[in-house]
Amino acid sequence: MSNQHRQARIAALEQEVAELQKVLGEGQNADEIVSKHIKLLHRYNEAKDATQILIGKLAMHRGSTIKEVHEEYGLLPTD
Repeated sequence: MSNQHRQARIAALEQEVAELQKVLGEGQNADEIVSKHIKLLHRYNEAKDATQILIGKLAMHRGSTIKEVHEEYGLLPTD
């Protein structure tokens, strides 16, 4: 690989890094972004689990199925 080709490759990679930083946010640490995302997913999953428990209790109280409660509230089976 010639020196000129290496320099062109380095310039292309630096340009790609600059574009990605614009998308992710200049000066943002990738580890911090991932950590924040994981925390948000954890909070989402906790809320979803609590909701499913309540839906289950509601279904039991009504003598219906969880599927019927989902349909009543317009929830998809994957919700």
